[in-house]
Amino acid sequence: MRIKEVADRLNMTTRTIRLYEEKGLLTPAKSRTNRYREFTEQDVWRIQAILSLREAGMNLADIGGALAHWEKSGAEELRHSLELQRASLMEQWLELKMVIETTEGMIATLDEEKTLPLERIFGLAEQSRRMKRQRGKWTDKWGFDRLASTHDERVNARLDGYEDYEELLGRIVECVKPAGGEHGLDIGTGTGNLAAGFLEAGCRMSGVDQSKEMLKLCRSKHPALETKVGNFLALPYLEKQFDFVVTSFAFRHLTSDQQPLALEEMLRVLKPGGRLCIGDKLGEDEQRLVLWLVKRNFRTRVHRVNDTLRMITATQSEETDDARP
Repeated sequence: MRIKEVADRLNMTTRTIRLYEEKGLLTPAKSRTNRYREFTEQDVWRIQAILSLREAGMNLADIGGALAHWEKSGAEELRHSLELQRASLMEQWLELKMVIETTEGMIATLDEEKTLPLERIFGLAEQSRRMKRQRGKWTDKWGFDRLASTHDERVNARLDGYEDYEELLGRIVECVKPAGGEHGLDIGTGTGNLAAGFLEAGCRMSGVDQSKEMLKLCRSKHPALETKVGNFLALPYLEKQFDFVVTSFAFRHLTSDQQPLALEEMLRVLKPGGRLCIGDKLGEDEQRLVLWLVKRNFRTRVHRVNDTLRMITATQSEETDDARP
């Protein structure tokens, strides 16, 4: 096929096809007789793939990488590229949502006071900037992709701070009191060991983790568990999706500045009247986390697992779930 035929077939312009060639995304053969481009069905398939990934919001450079991974390693690598794109779009959506809320706050202040007090407006703007900075700082500085293949061995051997591992996971399931048919979210799910307890109780479970290799192992162990690439600061779900949200041996990796933003994200995806459970070595952060939850109308309880390991369980009041201090 010639370039005009391909453009007509796919309802696009020849200029766009040439752009894909310039960026190295296409390399159609040229006729030996007249040097015209000759497009094969494989070229058409590749153009369709590019168009589809563009609709998912990818830029051309990322599409080039995704296609290279796809052709080299198959659907698993393409899936990961799309998951990273979804995570990026979720971060952008959360930032836009925050900008809208900041603007709404300014309008409400103006309507109430007939002016814009600089101190209050600056406070709203600074909060927005702080949250944006924290999301932008998120990186996998722990190397969980590298550790994934030995993760279950290490936790079973109680290495790397995983003392009383199975006891904590069992107590989280016990305290959440899952009911069959409920939908739960496990953040930092790793290879799915905590989520498995809720699956056995008849729950529908979703798991979020930043590590591609952890999630790959998780899917092989627990095919019924929905997995998504993401992190505490930008959960890849819309509002009020889950009956309960749990996490184990993961919250301690957050800084003191990141923890309130993570709690806001957990609250955002939780249904009214939902439950939270955080199990970890919380140290000095324990009381601060409890106070944060109490101020947002959660009934909380702290459980002692050992000298350093704690579990915070919290249930939200349905009728006042939108209240803020």
